[in-house]
Amino acid sequence: MAGKKLNPGMPAPASGQYRPTGGGSEVTAVKGKSLPPTPKKGQGWKLVDKTKHKS
Repeated sequence: MAGKKLNPGMPAPASGQYRPTGGGSEVTAVKGKSLPPTPKKGQGWKLVDKTKHKS
């Protein structure tokens, strides 16, 4: 999952930290909630640090 590019507006597949492709500030996203717009046109999001919690 960490290598898959996700488009803005898509539901986050997992809770965690997402970084825009091509660089930029990370954002925290919650599983199932829409990913925010990226800083630059044409960028996507990549999961870089999945939230660790007990299920």
